[in-house]
Amino acid sequence: MGNPKAFLTIHRQEAGYRPVHDRIHDFGEVEQTLNSKERREQASRCMDCGVPFCHWACPLGNKPPEWNDALYKGDYELAYRLLNATNDFPEFTGRVCPALCEKACVLNLTVHEPTTNREDEAAITEMAFQENFVRVEVPERNGKSVAVIGAGPAGLATANQLNKKGYKVTIFEKMEAAGGLLRYGIPNFKLNKAIIDRRMKVLEAEGIEFRFGETITEDNLPEGFDAYVIATGTPVARDLPIPGRDLKGVHFALEILSQQNRILSGIEFSKDEIITAKGKDVLVIGGGDTGSDCIGTAHRQRCKSVTQIEIMPKPVEGHVDPQNPWPGYPRTLKTTSSHEEGCTRRWNINSLEFIGKDGKLIGVRVQEIEWVPNPEGGRPQMVAKGEPEVIKCELALLAMGFLKPEHTASAENVFFAGDAATGQSLVVRAMASGHDVAERVDEYLSK
Repeated sequence: MGNPKAFLTIHRQEAGYRPVHDRIHDFGEVEQTLNSKERREQASRCMDCGVPFCHWACPLGNKPPEWNDALYKGDYELAYRLLNATNDFPEFTGRVCPALCEKACVLNLTVHEPTTNREDEAAITEMAFQENFVRVEVPERNGKSVAVIGAGPAGLATANQLNKKGYKVTIFEKMEAAGGLLRYGIPNFKLNKAIIDRRMKVLEAEGIEFRFGETITEDNLPEGFDAYVIATGTPVARDLPIPGRDLKGVHFALEILSQQNRILSGIEFSKDEIITAKGKDVLVIGGGDTGSDCIGTAHRQRCKSVTQIEIMPKPVEGHVDPQNPWPGYPRTLKTTSSHEEGCTRRWNINSLEFIGKDGKLIGVRVQEIEWVPNPEGGRPQMVAKGEPEVIKCELALLAMGFLKPEHTASAENVFFAGDAATGQSLVVRAMASGHDVAERVDEYLSK
């Protein structure tokens, strides 16, 4: 290590966000960047632990001690080579990963100031593109071909790994561009879509073929391939089948998130198709990251107010989660940049009925609940508490997660990757699944 005592003298410094009064007027990325001197100082804080729990926690097996040391020494090319050896798309994870590595950092345990691995990833990769360290490498072909169904992070990672092994890879995608939820779920203010386009140009130059606008089903796979990888994600959102669900103004979260991203890409929608929060009181049902993305989108669409409700209890505040201690990921209260922009947050709230007038949503009847131990064991029981109330809203967004896909029996040359295999999870886990599936496909086709 270049500076083995830096963690004693240099505190964690995050790049932070653009000012609220500035960022809510556009869909530009909210996160700022440090200058190169400050970034290298942050990288120097990595202690190169004898047991690197960051490496253990990362589904991709990233090695922060190695590339942080290279970054600290100013060797951006080496830092990128080390980072890209395990992470296909560090420019994506450097923006949207919850950084499991940072929660497992020894500095998080000791002083709650972990190394800024996620931001360091992004900085390394941006410099790599700027300095042309990201080179196109076309592998020698082995004569076999693989079809990947779905161009989300799992499908892209699978395709990238198989392409490097010499397979001719064709990706079939039903949408008009690649990225999956990276493009159609995550707002531009967290991930500018030009970042995705930049990487796709590299993958295409390396020989991966993209075929857009093609909906492929498991029972109607394209002919002529030696193996198939299904990486279609979790397409079915969890619904809320309570009275009034069919009122105008009740939508799944991805309906508004996807539409907004497509509008920003230049796609036009009719007036009747447009979903907008402009001038409306908005209710987001679901307390996770997708719900947070809805909040930020509603602000940028000039909403009147935003309320977010969650049926589960409020997470513990602070750095430590007694139920899931270090080096595991702590289930503590998370306040995102979107929450900082203005939002009423409530927990232990159950939705009872969507209320409408003339077919349009005007409010949601909810009730506070509490969770009590189940005398028979297992999941706690939900018990009503207090009287029902009505939350006024003209737009309700359902952000309650996705259902795990069910698959039909498939042939031995058909494999499943990412959320299509496991149910909804993180981008970094989807990519790790892509690595595993690529290895299994290679093993199968090498027999």
